[in-house]
Amino acid sequence: MMNIQFHGAAGEVTGSCYLVSGNGIRFLVDCGMFQGGRDAGMKNLRALPFDVRSLDFVLLTHAHIDHSGLLPRLVMLGFKGAIHTTAATIDLLQVMLLDSAHIQEKEAEWQLRNRHRRAASARGAQSPLYTVTQAMEALKRLRPVTYGEIFVPHPDVRVCFHDAGHILGSAIIEVSVGGRKIVFSGDLGQPGRPVMNDPTPIAEADVLVVESTYGNRLHRSLQETESELLSALRRTLTEGRGNVIIPAFAVGRTQELIYVLAGLVRAGRLAPMRLYVDSPMASAATRITLNHESLLDAETRSLIEWLRQNPRQLDVRFIADVEESMALNDIRQGAVIISASGMCEAGRIKYHLQHNLPRPECAVLITGFQAAGTLGRRLVDGARSVRIFGQQVSVRASIHTIGGLSAHADQAALLGWLRNFRRPPERTFVVHGEPFAAETLAAAVREQLGWRNVEVPALRDEMPL
Repeated sequence: MMNIQFHGAAGEVTGSCYLVSGNGIRFLVDCGMFQGGRDAGMKNLRALPFDVRSLDFVLLTHAHIDHSGLLPRLVMLGFKGAIHTTAATIDLLQVMLLDSAHIQEKEAEWQLRNRHRRAASARGAQSPLYTVTQAMEALKRLRPVTYGEIFVPHPDVRVCFHDAGHILGSAIIEVSVGGRKIVFSGDLGQPGRPVMNDPTPIAEADVLVVESTYGNRLHRSLQETESELLSALRRTLTEGRGNVIIPAFAVGRTQELIYVLAGLVRAGRLAPMRLYVDSPMASAATRITLNHESLLDAETRSLIEWLRQNPRQLDVRFIADVEESMALNDIRQGAVIISASGMCEAGRIKYHLQHNLPRPECAVLITGFQAAGTLGRRLVDGARSVRIFGQQVSVRASIHTIGGLSAHADQAALLGWLRNFRRPPERTFVVHGEPFAAETLAAAVREQLGWRNVEVPALRDEMPL
């Protein structure tokens, strides 16, 4: 008998981690970090409450930190096996896991200094979740997988990865084990959106684990999204004479924004412009994306060629060092700045928000999902002031939510992907969604598709497969 236990992304969208065990086999699908909210740090420390040394291998759907961010901790705790994922994901993790480890070390240093200021050092320093050295050890365990090719990570397990259309290298994973076919959707992309191919249809599964990030809503069309983006840019850069600040995930969202802005310039809907990408990780991710151009859709490959031939139409400046980043805050008008992190929780974006949020002539464009408890979510929810670096900052800039660029499928797209199954899976688990989103999608699957065994698991639930 095989079982699955949900160690993350159950009732929330972060911390993806699923333990499959039975018949002498134990493996993980994803090993993600919890993000957002005051208890995220403690949840990460308490994650992985099982003997990691007994795991045979790990399967990783994609590089986003909420799916990959605890891999170094897994290795630190004693995991010795292989981590199987796509070559593009491996390239991204070379940047992302080291960056995550650097952040862990810096946060631990800050907490120690803060405790000394409070004369509370007797409680001991907060150790980092993991170190750069430990992240490098995790990188050594990565093994490349090709879309569509079956491989055998264990004598009794057959696995095949398929393009999920979410970000570069993202995968839907089919696992055949114990006479059962288990399909993990990973994070599914929105069909028809720029840059990535559409998610691969899957025809059958005995057990399905499907995401539900936007299981309760629909995205705007790309045309509506472009119109809203144009309106905000024109009003702020021309009429408002301010700056446009765009928090964006370094991997996926930043590259999509470059594509959309380039397309608007190419079509003559936007004047030639200069765009600042202030995120070392986003710069590295863009280079990696260009190195895997064959994974991009045909329209994107055509636009890349146009950009190469017309570099002055969209002058993209990748900001490298801290001094250059700080200098951007001296620009009072006309700057379009894309910066990480996408949920405004860390990184250079917080400095740009600190300088531009109090100015009514400026605009902030929110282009991705904002988890509960994050700074980005507070902005979306209409906060009049927010705390940044320990100081209250008034929110006078206009806040625009640009929903059509989401890297996640909306409810209609999720249901469309599920309709490819020739028969209902015997069991379907709806994960990676806040409670209302997950329950809404589960109800829609039951009502619209007629599937009966559709469940929304809770954290630590263990279910037979």
